[in-house]
Amino acid sequence: MSRILLLGAGRSASSLIHYLLRHAATEGWQLTVADVNPAHLAPVLAAHTEYARAVAFDIQQETQLVELVQQADIVISMLPALFHLPVAQACVQHKRHLVTASYVSEEIRGLDAAATESDILILMECGLDPGLDHMSAMRALADIRNRGGVLTAFRSYCGGLLAPDSEGDNPWKYKFTWNPRNVVLAGQSTAKYLENGHLRFIPYQQLFARTTPISVAGYGDFDGYANRDSLSYRAPYGLETIPTMLRGTLRRAGYCAAWQAFVRLGLTDDSVRLSNPADMTWAALVESFLPAATGDASLAARTAEYLGLEPEGMEMQRLAWLDIFTARPVELADATPAQLLERLLTEKWQLGADDHDMIVMQHTLDYELAGVPHRWESSLVVLGDDATHTAMAKTVGLPVAMAVRRLAAGLVAQRGVVIPTEANLYEPILDELAADYGIRFAEHETSLAAVVAL
Repeated sequence: MSRILLLGAGRSASSLIHYLLRHAATEGWQLTVADVNPAHLAPVLAAHTEYARAVAFDIQQETQLVELVQQADIVISMLPALFHLPVAQACVQHKRHLVTASYVSEEIRGLDAAATESDILILMECGLDPGLDHMSAMRALADIRNRGGVLTAFRSYCGGLLAPDSEGDNPWKYKFTWNPRNVVLAGQSTAKYLENGHLRFIPYQQLFARTTPISVAGYGDFDGYANRDSLSYRAPYGLETIPTMLRGTLRRAGYCAAWQAFVRLGLTDDSVRLSNPADMTWAALVESFLPAATGDASLAARTAEYLGLEPEGMEMQRLAWLDIFTARPVELADATPAQLLERLLTEKWQLGADDHDMIVMQHTLDYELAGVPHRWESSLVVLGDDATHTAMAKTVGLPVAMAVRRLAAGLVAQRGVVIPTEANLYEPILDELAADYGIRFAEHETSLAAVVAL
């Protein structure tokens, strides 16, 4: 019998929980789901009380964390990323495996030797992005290398979006399917990547203004912007000498230009509290970020002039749709601009009961085979079932759950801090996703010889 502890049961955990419950009886698992508000789990666990329970959990209570970890064999953390370190430290101390969908931080990377010595696995970046991007990319890279191909460019983009049938009159064509705070603060470190052998850096102030148009067959056009530090994945992917390496995020075409307006206004700043009253209006807030008015022009017109935007253009239409030029109160006192924006967007971009979300991922790999240039394109589109069983929940939670199942069965030999870039980790997960859930990549390979000749 394996005792599995899940910490955090938020919006991305629904498919993960469903998978664990589906297999718990046959695999002999005892499941504990620990969440700050476990009441919402009662209907989900009602038919599984023989082998599943929910408990109230506060990550700030160190004693409770230790007790729960000690009672488990495998810990899954779906908590916000900043809480993974104390969980990982507890797992190392008490020799319990840990699986998460989040990026490996430098602090957790520093636990590698201790985790190896404790004979445990800390498997991270095992969700969507990071996660499925690694797995699918490594499968493609392995195939190309096995045929003698030499990689010359690697580009990968992923985005959590609205399905076309749910975009409606929302000009942003976007709603939240994961942590709103992470969306508001996205990109606030300099993006780094390689292009034709040259280092490229994009500071946050320019990130959303320097986008790449991306098209996905059957699903239309997107904006791609550079994501974090693409250079850090050269070594894990075995691409240390590749001339072009870029990982990025997808949004619908036009989103980034409008988001750049928020950046330029200062509304994504999370460093300074404004000492504002909760009844301050959004019009007053925007006004406070503009130069003093010298005429009778409207707030929207002066904002457009300040930002160099067309007053009736789509960027201004997207901003106006969010009510930021109205007497709508900000409803949060003494907040940072980013906190106020998050509060507004959490309401305006809330996923409706009948909405469907969509995950889009695309890899483009250029390589030479026998001196002939080729391109491998791999695309994944996943649609959500409803506002609970979202595409985001599927693609984040299912790979984690599948990894846990194999770990519990003793089929994973790796120890230390690991991401799923080895075939024995990613092949079974990709195969199960395709066979049981229809989640598979569409792949297309072409010779670029004719293009080069032109």
